[in-house]
Amino acid sequence: MPVRPDHAVTATDSGGLDARVHDWSIAQREYERMEARRGRRHAYTHLDPARTALVVIDVMPFFVDEPDLPHCRGVLPQIVALAEALRAAGGTTAWVVSPGTGTPPTPAAVEFFGQRVADLYAASGGGGSPRERLWPGFDVHPEDLVVEKTAASAFFPDRCDLPQLLEDRDIDTVVITGMVTNVCCESSARDAATLGYRVVFVADANAAVDDTAQNATLTTVYRTFGDVRTTADVLEMVCG
Repeated sequence: MPVRPDHAVTATDSGGLDARVHDWSIAQREYERMEARRGRRHAYTHLDPARTALVVIDVMPFFVDEPDLPHCRGVLPQIVALAEALRAAGGTTAWVVSPGTGTPPTPAAVEFFGQRVADLYAASGGGGSPRERLWPGFDVHPEDLVVEKTAASAFFPDRCDLPQLLEDRDIDTVVITGMVTNVCCESSARDAATLGYRVVFVADANAAVDDTAQNATLTTVYRTFGDVRTTADVLEMVCG
């Protein structure tokens, strides 16, 4: 299922709200630097679906339903396409959410953000089980993983069950998608790389507040922590 870079959710999918994909870019000099180092632009030229997990970070109504975050709605079709393709090829899809309503902010969060914003972030996960806290438009399958993280990163030690669950499935490659690009998604990519995973960060399936934040993270990840590819690239590697 190819996905164009400008593919956007419909008005029905997004509740009539604006949806758009980032005008993302990585500077040519960064590509040239990597080509000089390893002889090719992209780190990973193949994916073994059976050892690959799509990791979907914090795609919750808190972000998707926010009128001022159109890029969060713009990544939904790409995430759906990746999940469907990887499942069909024998891979894993892991849905990751933040803590639910009722988890109070830490004293450090209150000190850093202030009480009002700390309370807002503490409630961002919404109510119910982790499955119920996901954006409701996703088709979550019984074999999928649905986990909660209690840190920005889904791979920070002892703050999420995801690393152990992936180890149990012999996963060595993670495909990072979700929101927000430069916070929880970047944090997860950095920690996954530290743990030794092959990291693929999907440029048009991660959403930030604006293009500047998006492109800063894409450059950082590409230079140091993982490959940066489009949805179409990943689908081609998964489906052959």
